[in-house]
This record gives sequence, C-alpha cells and structure tokens, in this order.
Amino acid sequence: MKQGSEEVRVFTVQADDNGIRLDRWFKRHMPDIPFGLVSRWVRTGQVRVDGGRAKVGDHIAEGQELRVPPAEAPSDTPTRRGREPLSPEEEAYAQTLVIHKDAHAILVNKPPGLATQGGTKTTRHLDGMLDALMEEGSEQRPKLVHRLDKDTSGVVLLARTPGSAAYFSKHFATRKARKIYWALVIGVPDIADGIIELPLAKQPGTGGEKMHVDEENGQPSKTRYRVIERAGNRAAWVELQPYTGRTHQLRVHMAAIGHPIVGDGKYGSKEAFLTGSISRKMHLHARRLKIGGPQGSKIDVTAELPEHFAESMEQLGFDQALGDLPFDDGPPETPPEIKKQKARQHAKQIRKERRGERRQRGSSRNARK
Repeated sequence: MKQGSEEVRVFTVQADDNGIRLDRWFKRHMPDIPFGLVSRWVRTGQVRVDGGRAKVGDHIAEGQELRVPPAEAPSDTPTRRGREPLSPEEEAYAQTLVIHKDAHAILVNKPPGLATQGGTKTTRHLDGMLDALMEEGSEQRPKLVHRLDKDTSGVVLLARTPGSAAYFSKHFATRKARKIYWALVIGVPDIADGIIELPLAKQPGTGGEKMHVDEENGQPSKTRYRVIERAGNRAAWVELQPYTGRTHQLRVHMAAIGHPIVGDGKYGSKEAFLTGSISRKMHLHARRLKIGGPQGSKIDVTAELPEHFAESMEQLGFDQALGDLPFDDGPPETPPEIKKQKARQHAKQIRKERRGERRQRGSSRNARK
C-alpha cells in the first residue's frame, strides 16, 4: 500500500453502519469530502465494495470492505480559489480557537453557534476559516475529520495532511476515537451510571433534520452516561460517552429517558429550559477527545467550557473540579454468565425453529399422501 497522498484507503464496515447507504457512510465518516466528489469516485469505479463496483445509493453491510481513493489527488487538490479571503480579524479569531497542535493534527475548541461546515444560508463556519490555520509557506489546507452540531461546543480535530486525514478518518470510522461530552440535563436520572441502548432513525416528515427512537427500523445506538453532580431535583451535570455515532444521538437519548439537555428545544420542547437566569443556549460540550496518532503518537485533549455553560454551572453550584472522571475506553463487557444465558437462549430458539420446520415438512408429506 502506497503512503502519503497516494495511499489507497481500505475500511471495514462496522456493526453501527450495517444497512446504511454508501453515500451516507461517506457523509458520516468523511464529512470533508463533498458529495460531488464521492459521486465521481463511484461513477469511475474508484470506490469498491468487496472488490466490486457500487452505486451511491447501495446499502452496505457489516463486514464488507470499502476501498476508497487517495485522500487527495492532484486534480482534487484544494485551493483558495472560490473562497473569500479571510480578513485579519477572522484569521486572528481562528487562531484563538486552537488548543493543540502537533505534526499531524490541529485541535480547536469550537464555540456554540458556529457551524462546522457551510450549507443553505450558512456562510460563516469553521471550514471557511481553515486557511488561517495553514502553515506559513504551505499549500496544504487542514482537513475536517469529524463534525459537531452548530449549537454544540468543544473539541474538533483537523488533520494537517491528506495522509493524516486518512489515518484519523479510519480511527473515527472504526470507533477507535474516544469522546467525552459534558451536559446539563433537566432533572436527575434515577440511575447514576447507566447505558442507553435505543435504536435511532430519521423522523419522517422532517426532511432528515430530526431523529427519533425507532425500535423496528432504527440503527443500533449506545450511550453511556454518568451523573457527576446534581442541583437538587432541578438539574444534573452529566458526562456522556457515545459508543456509536448517530446524528443527534446524545440529544435524542437523553430526551428519550426523560432528561433532555438544557437548552435543547428541538428534542425537549419547552421542558428543556430552566427558569431564572440560566441561559437558553444548548448545554452540550465536547469536553475531551482521545485518539491515537500516526507513528505511535497519542492525542488526549480537553476543551474549556463556553461562557454560558460555565456561568450556568456556577449558578447551579456545580464544581468543575469534580469533572474529568477516569476515562472509560469502551462499552462495559457483558458478564460471562449473561453471555452464557444469551447463548443458551439463542440455541433454544434455533432448536425450536428447526422443530417447527420438521413439523411443517411432515405435515406437507402427509397432505400429499
């Protein structure tokens, strides 16, 4: 396999992505690659699924192998053409967002209200500021590797080179990147340390702008939450760890268990707001990102809270020193006795189905006689 910008990337479809469309996989795991480029790659056979050609609308399955072209080909090299030049004030502002730099990555603390990428009626966004983070004398523009919602603040990773973009994208795609979020939620969960496993799907009639719990057709989704502190029964400060990467997953999951994130009117309606002087902005913050870097390097970065979140913490009497709990590197292991019980139930179900099939065949033979 060639290295650097000529490296062809190979990914294995994970369980979280079983059944999704190919174009949706790119949008989820490689948001910096525009749909037009993905379509051209597919049309020209540069994207392969298990070695064969595919269409953007094809559904992919767990375990399949995706071959993706190099992160940056000469014809696709991004230039400054087509982007408005940044003002000195914009360049200075972009620099203030940086919280970590190394040879492979730049990490920024995205403020709430700033979109990660542009869209309809969105002209000011993080992606539009990346020219300000280019190394002096370099033509390589940093690349977005993942995204946060516009109203969610916190850590966002940018790759310095096409090679590191491919490396980090693969880590996010295979869930090797570990993320910690802080949130203020309405009320206090009865269980202080729990797992939410509720399948999610796009809510019909919303144009894909809103998600909901869908037990029949939703994609598997898992979140761990831990209550750090509580303000009586009024609100709680929680740590959230997404073990899957569904759209709006943390927001939907917390609302689904009756504790919407403070300020999240989209999923918590009017119940998502606290009375008094607590800000009506979203209180969801990507606090920490832990990920392995190229050549054995390690990245473990935390982002300070935005002003409105910090003020709400103070008003509710929460002590930030109690945060940053010991890192949990993955979903809790299922106890061996539970695994054995599930295996026995599965085997019993298979035997039952086979007995039913034998009875059916027997009935068919008797009917023919």
